[in-house]
Amino acid sequence: MTPPEAAPLFLASVVITLVAAGVFAGRLDRVGLRLGLPETLLGLLTALASDSPEVSSAVTALVRGEHGVAVGVVVGSNAFNLAAMLGLGAIVATGIRVAREALFLEAFVGLWVTVVVLLLVAGGVGATGCLVLIAAVVVPYLALLVLGPKRIRRLGLGIESNRFLLHTFGEGHRAAEPRPAREEALLVPAMLLFADLAVIVAGSIGMVTSAIVLANAWGIPHGLVGVLVLAILTSLPNAATGVRFARQQRGSALVSETLNSNSINLVVGIAIPATLATLGTFTALPVFDLVWLVVMTVAGLALFGRRGGPGHFEGAVLIALYVVFVIVQLVALT
Repeated sequence: MTPPEAAPLFLASVVITLVAAGVFAGRLDRVGLRLGLPETLLGLLTALASDSPEVSSAVTALVRGEHGVAVGVVVGSNAFNLAAMLGLGAIVATGIRVAREALFLEAFVGLWVTVVVLLLVAGGVGATGCLVLIAAVVVPYLALLVLGPKRIRRLGLGIESNRFLLHTFGEGHRAAEPRPAREEALLVPAMLLFADLAVIVAGSIGMVTSAIVLANAWGIPHGLVGVLVLAILTSLPNAATGVRFARQQRGSALVSETLNSNSINLVVGIAIPATLATLGTFTALPVFDLVWLVVMTVAGLALFGRRGGPGHFEGAVLIALYVVFVIVQLVALT
């Protein structure tokens, strides 16, 4: 493929992928509305939908042997998610409230996954041990979300335990529009989800392939293409959904989507490939990037946990931390 061929393919792939991911997220939102899902579970499902371009791009880069691009997409997307979803969300809609129990649960799971992957990259734990440690927390977390508040009430864990668990699901899911008919809200969107995924995967393959061709032609380091160009572009569906959650004052869904999106990226883009021995050795830069992700995550959660919610200043702090991340990448990779 020549650069004149790669440029239009790249632009077309970006548009197709982002549109398909937006449609996918919208369908899942309607399914969640029809089923009355709690906000934290809806945030997880939305993360799965909006995350598909990031994951597809990282996996495509791995298949092509572009390990630096794959890791760059993961860490770059995660840093951008924190700035664009939590930071920009706080700016466009000040005072977002998050149920403290939901914030505590999402913070614990999100930070656990990030720290364990950091230990993997730094050589403190093996690939298999990394997956075991992640599963030890993520599996019970997923089981809790799948059970839902109604089943939790039937477990008989005691009033205090039940009350805490029920609050971890966040605010009740509020419909933003009149309740649609069953076929419109559940059956049709569910049938079309697989078609959306196929389009997203095809678009991601075209995007990564053409981006690498253009990077070679223009002398741009592949790692920089992954951590900035592809990471930002593939994260735009997450950013758009996060801002929508912020405007609707759905804080629990916003935090859940942000942290679950980042966890999915780390597991699929780094932890699992490391187990399959497809990533090779890590340099010092990914170690710094993951340490900085921990810093950004802790800062974001602390700001969102403030009484009264975050405001313009708190959002600007998160965006400033992302700017530092970008500067480090430019200095290290150029």
